[in-house]
Formats: sequence, C-alpha cells, structure tokens
Amino acid sequence: MTQPAISDYGFLSDARSGALVGKDGSIDWWCPHRFDGASVFGRLLDPSGGYFRLAPVGVGGPGYRVERAYRPDTLVLRTVHHTPHGSVAVTDALAAEIGARAHDLGKNSPAVLIRVVEGLSGRVRMALDFAPRPEYGLLTPYLHEQPGGGVLAGAGPVVLVLRADDLPLRAGGDRVTHEFEVSTGQVVAMDVAFGQTYGTPPARLDPLAALAETTRAWEAFRQTHGYSGRYAKLVRHSATVLGGLTYARSGAVAAALTSSLPEQIGGDRNYDYRYSWLRDFSLTMRALWVAACPDEASRLFAWATRSIGRFGDEPVPVLFGLEGERDISEHHCNHLRGYRDSRPVRVGNDAWKQRQLDVPGEVISAVWRLRDYLGTPFEGELREMVLGLTEQVAGTWHLPDRGIWETRDEERHYVSSKVSCWLAMDRAVGLADRLGERADPRRWAGVRDEIRAAVLRDGWNDRIGAFTGSFGSAELDASVLALPVAHFLPATDPRMRSTIAMVERELGTDDGLVRRWTTDPAGFLMCSFWLVECLVMAGEPRRAEELFERVVGHANDVGLFSEQIDLTTGAQLGNTPQALSHIGLINAAWRLTEPDSF
Repeated sequence: MTQPAISDYGFLSDARSGALVGKDGSIDWWCPHRFDGASVFGRLLDPSGGYFRLAPVGVGGPGYRVERAYRPDTLVLRTVHHTPHGSVAVTDALAAEIGARAHDLGKNSPAVLIRVVEGLSGRVRMALDFAPRPEYGLLTPYLHEQPGGGVLAGAGPVVLVLRADDLPLRAGGDRVTHEFEVSTGQVVAMDVAFGQTYGTPPARLDPLAALAETTRAWEAFRQTHGYSGRYAKLVRHSATVLGGLTYARSGAVAAALTSSLPEQIGGDRNYDYRYSWLRDFSLTMRALWVAACPDEASRLFAWATRSIGRFGDEPVPVLFGLEGERDISEHHCNHLRGYRDSRPVRVGNDAWKQRQLDVPGEVISAVWRLRDYLGTPFEGELREMVLGLTEQVAGTWHLPDRGIWETRDEERHYVSSKVSCWLAMDRAVGLADRLGERADPRRWAGVRDEIRAAVLRDGWNDRIGAFTGSFGSAELDASVLALPVAHFLPATDPRMRSTIAMVERELGTDDGLVRRWTTDPAGFLMCSFWLVECLVMAGEPRRAEELFERVVGHANDVGLFSEQIDLTTGAQLGNTPQALSHIGLINAAWRLTEPDSF
C-alpha cells in the first residue's frame, strides 16, 4: 500500500477529538475519546492500523476525479467523486451535541462520526470497508450484527457501532464490507458511534439531523467571531481550524491532530504533537485575539494558570496534556511501521522534561496582552503565577536550555530563549503595580537590562553580520526572526536588517519558504510567516505581501497546513493540521493589515 500524501487529508473535529479523511474516501485517523487518546483508525501510521473507507468502486481509474470543500465557516467536509458513470458526494463530519451553539461546541460531543452519501448524477456503485483497530492497531475487535441493523465492534475498552439504516450490513471476519449503488437524488446516511466497554455506551443519532445540527453549530461558532482585516477568508478559515484543534472542555489548543508524521520521510524526528505548548502561548493568544474573540483567549489563559500550579524548583514544562496533565512521558509503538516507514512512532512527548527558558516569557507576555481584562490588582493564582514565573526567570536566565526547536542533544545558550527571558522581565516590570508588595520592579529591570546586554554582546556575530542561533555560534537560526516581533529590537535596526537579509538569503527559498537552519531539509511555515512580519516592520510591505501570498499557496486544496514543506517536492511534512502554521498565517495577515499592531 502506498500511503496518501499528507496534503491529501481533510480535517474533521468535534472540539474533543479529530479525524483525517483522504481524497480516496478513507478515514485513516480517529482518536474518538479525545485528541491525544488512542486511535481506532490508525492507517495513517501503519497499513494495518484500521480505517473506514467509503468511496466509488474504481477510485483512481480512468475518468475519475475528485473535488472537495468545507461548507463555509465549518469543518464539515464535502467530497465530490466524479466517475465515468456519474457523480456522488460524500459529506463527513464529527457530530456536535444536539443544540450546541457557539462556545458550547465540543463540551459534550457525542463521539459520533457521520458520513452521508448523495447521488448527484448517473448511477454510481459505492464500496464501504469498515476495519477498526483500537489501541493504535493492537486490538482486532469482535464484530456482532445488531438487532434492527448495524454492526457492533468491541475490543478491550472500546465499543464502536456502525449503523446505516438503508444498508443490510453484515459482519464478515474482522471487517464490514458492502457495495451499493446510488442514483441521482438518492441519499444514504450512516454513522459510527464510539463508546466505552465499561462506561458510556455509544450514542444513537439520526445522522442527517446530526449533520444539520453540526453545520449550524459551526456556523454559530464562527458568527461569534469577527475579523475585519486583510485576507479575511484565509484568516477566518485558519481561525476555524484553531477552533477545531481546541479541546473545548478545558480551552487548551492542541499543537496538531496527529502524532509521528515525519519532518523528513524515513527520518526519526517524528514527535507526538497532540498536546498544548506553553511556548506557543503568546503567539496563540495573538491569533485568537485577532481572529476569534476574548472568550477563547480567556479560557486558554485559565487553563494555563491551572496547569502550571504552584511553583517548586523544577522549570515549568513547555507542554501539558489537554486537561493539564504534566507527566506525558514518551514511549514507542514498535508494532507500527510509521508513515511511509518513518520510525519510531511515538505516543507522549519527553520535551515536557526539558529546560525551556522561553516558556515564562510566553506566558507573561500573554498576561500583559490581557491585563486590562484581568483586573487591578491581580488576585490569587494569577498573581502567584506571574510572581513565580518572574522570579524563576531572574534566577535561571543565565543557564543553557534546549531551545525553541527542543533539541535532544546538548543544552546551549539559545538567543531566542534569552530574548524570551528579556520579554518576561520587561513585561513583569510593566505589570508590577498589579502584583502587590512582593513585586520588585527595580531589581527586575536590572535583570532585564543584563539579559539585553548579553544578547547584544554574545548573540551577535560580527563575522557573518547577523544574530545567530546561540551565543558564540556562527550558525544561522530562523528563530531570531522573532526578535522584532517581541519588540526586542526594531526591524529597522541595522543589526536586525542585516540579520533579516542574511536569513532570507541563506535560509530562504524562491517560493517563500524559510528553513530553521542551514541543514534543515524542509521549509518551516511559522518561520516563513515570521519573515513576512519582519518585512512589514522593516518598511517593506509590498515584498511582505508577495511573500505571504507565496507561502499561503502551500496550503492543501481545503486550506490546511502541516508543519513543513519539502523543498524538493513541495509536499507537506510533519504533523497536520499544525496549529502553529495557522497561527502564523493569522498573525502575519494582521501585521499586513495593521503594521504597528501587537
């Protein structure tokens, strides 16, 4: 089996879990309990990992083509298959709770996958192939035909029920296969409901009514969010994707839907991104503020405050589980081959153990952004969090860390980490009058200035004429593009102009992509959007606009970005859809709209 390209997948969400559906009609990834739970369909990472395929017989043959699009302002995906015998549409969604609207979307999702087939022209023969494999493919369920129709699949802690009232489904061995014809105007609806063997039973929904409710729920969600800047269609869609990656019960934003999609085909940099990163916190808050509304930003902020908890001697983790879990230790699924044989497949992420000095700066910067909504003075957990983070930075900024790219080799004095420490102290000084008698703005300002002096002295390399990735290094690193965005230095500063030019020349490509470092085999989309912002801030809006439009051209046919783009083939790489890429798009579009914003 040749696995589909990463860009072939569309994204479904109920703001609790997510699924990926390919152009070929196969759902190859679904973790129905929650985003970071175990998969029941996992063919994305191994041909034997389970799937649910629904498509015309003869997909990919002569005279066949496919087109697809989301219903406007939703994550309800409509795929039209054109065959020599006629055309048929398949509409896919993860069901919202009946009656859920706006910010209630996802809080009590029923964990039901909906698939509706509609004949558009001619007569098309469809093939259904349902092969669930729970627990990342470790379990092969027993199949039982149900009174009144449908098939129950049960294994370990998982129960799935496939229902299609108009089809006589039969259990056959370890899967359900069935062929049926659809003529013009005919509609066949089906659903797969997830339940727990010793807990919540699978929900029973009318799939057509549930599809209509889910569409209305997403539309209502988008109607509560306004955006009046440039590239409104792109920004609205990226904001909807962020809504789909938000775990509604807590407000945490998952970094991506998937685990272990590789940064390089056949490589081993394959990490689990189904958690929420504090490092991305300020960037995420910016994007939510621009394209969403204060409710999402406030809920994300409340989640972070509760997740961080009281301070000890250990550094604040760079990431947490979606309900604030701290220990998300990593293990390998050695029974899975990985996407296109890219091993290992990982569950969990050991980056939570790393020292990441940039984390406090991201959080305190977000507090600064929301300060007028958080009251004066700050009270309780909020005050303790800001004080604790500030003192942690004051005591540790001089240490090496793993850096923004979470390297798994030696610690270094990364420039971007030091700048984030500077940002933490600078914002803490500005917040001091809200923090009570334990605030020490004079001492904090001294630490801030010391950090700034160190970056300007040790982060700048005279020989190459640029800020580099770490102190004393001659290696370029695109993370230094964040310096103007953090207002550490203006983009018009001669040193920053030289750095931007050097990064663009040495790490950039003709199609607008920017690599993280010189040996990076792929363009990292967030770095490309940072370059857009830097060009705007340097007074080059026309070049920034041209670059932005080249970069957004790397989205797939339904407007989704993964993490990276292969420089040779143009293929998407890394986990998908990637929150940080969509965050970068939103923030760059707003910078093009309001150059002096943020």
